[in-house]
Amino acid sequence: MNKIFLIAPQLSPWGSAAPAAPACSLADVMSEQLATQLDEENNAFPALTEYASETTSDLMLAKMLQMQFDREFDDQLRREEKKFNGESKVSISFENYRMVHPYEDSDSSEDEVDWQDTRHDPYKADKPQTTPRRGFTGKGKNITTKHDAETCGRKNTARMDNFAPEVHVGDGLGMDLKLSNQVFNSLKQHCYSEQRRSARLHEKKEHSTAEQAVDPRTRLLMYKMVNAGVLENINGCISTGKESVVFHADGGSLEEQPVPDEVVLKVFKTTLNEFKNRDRYIKDDYRFKERFSKLNPRKVIRLWAEKEMHNLARMKKAEIPCPEVVLLKKHILVMSFIGKDHVPAPKLKDVVLNSEDMKNAFYQVLHLMQLMYQECNLVHADLSEYNMLWHEGKVWLIDVSQSIEPTHPHGLEFLFRDCRNVSTFFQKRGVSEAMSVYELFNAVSGLNIPVGAEEEAEFMAEIVALEKRNEDHVQKRGKKTFPVTCEDGDPPLKPDADD
Repeated sequence: MNKIFLIAPQLSPWGSAAPAAPACSLADVMSEQLATQLDEENNAFPALTEYASETTSDLMLAKMLQMQFDREFDDQLRREEKKFNGESKVSISFENYRMVHPYEDSDSSEDEVDWQDTRHDPYKADKPQTTPRRGFTGKGKNITTKHDAETCGRKNTARMDNFAPEVHVGDGLGMDLKLSNQVFNSLKQHCYSEQRRSARLHEKKEHSTAEQAVDPRTRLLMYKMVNAGVLENINGCISTGKESVVFHADGGSLEEQPVPDEVVLKVFKTTLNEFKNRDRYIKDDYRFKERFSKLNPRKVIRLWAEKEMHNLARMKKAEIPCPEVVLLKKHILVMSFIGKDHVPAPKLKDVVLNSEDMKNAFYQVLHLMQLMYQECNLVHADLSEYNMLWHEGKVWLIDVSQSIEPTHPHGLEFLFRDCRNVSTFFQKRGVSEAMSVYELFNAVSGLNIPVGAEEEAEFMAEIVALEKRNEDHVQKRGKKTFPVTCEDGDPPLKPDADD
């Protein structure tokens, strides 16, 4: 058995050194008698005492050195723990990595300052004690019930720890804060309200079409179009508005009809706060009135997309320059792209034209408004320089989802508003031939309402009277429900199976 002995120096603080072992020959070292003697001496060490001041045992010296090493390691660990935690309210403990348990016999004042057992924080405020089951403590004049204001205040402060993690309640117990029941209940109700509001916002973002992003369901519909070969790829957003987001895509193929090389996807927004007055345009439209009353607000969005498809079909039949419908899938309308090489045609408000071209554009707009009113039996209801494009020397009309029939209860009012927008725009552009709003209204509608002194109030009163007479006439004819087929010859779309 090999033995390694620690030879202490003569002036060791641990005690006097043992006398040196006498020299012996190699034969004696290899003898079994010597090995047995050394083994007996090894097992005959005196009992270890913690308070022994001197020792000649090498084992005791080794254990004492190891203890000193462990304590120095723990001291270093505490300094690292303090440096890591800093002034943070949430501290990390290295307790499990210490070599020696907390001790009381430390002579270092630095240890007393640095070391702190995080499991028993002396600076942590104690939670208020609960009252016994009988409901009171103390006797006689010192009796305290569970309804005591100070006790309830401390309990309410402790209950704030149960609020949601995102609610920062601070160190109320440490400041001995006392909350009344009214204040605590108000804070609790506010926290619940904030949680519900944040949950609604999250759900709204997940299930709604935002500015330039689409919800997962809409994205899935777009992917299905690409997988079905209707679209080659979707390139990106080219326009946003109050009612829809428009994406550019490369066309694919359909069995029923050819698909243009460049198309646009008009995704109608499913957020109901973007265009809150949608129902004003559709609930009184006799083509959709019956179906509108039976749909919830989100399904009205799909009806809105279908409405634009039918309006575009009427306009295309009358040879009005407008996008051509390719496909309608729920609230996504695929149409032909007005532009070239991924560059959309500019809006009439952005294009720079000379006086002759601007004059030509005015007469084109006048002709298009007359065709819509007389041939298509439609009023655009949102016509302005923002919804007219200039492409290949012609004016193109877009965004007709809100277009209505003149028999609508507010049809003539919307027509008058369109005429005001058109007349104001071309007059500002210096077109001398541009008509006034009253002349333009009469030229489009053919009603020939007397202008007189051109008082807008009187003119609008006459329009309202005409609308009233038209509404009475329509009701007498019994035209209150959606017809079997639209006037453009296309049957109305059936609701989807998953509706």
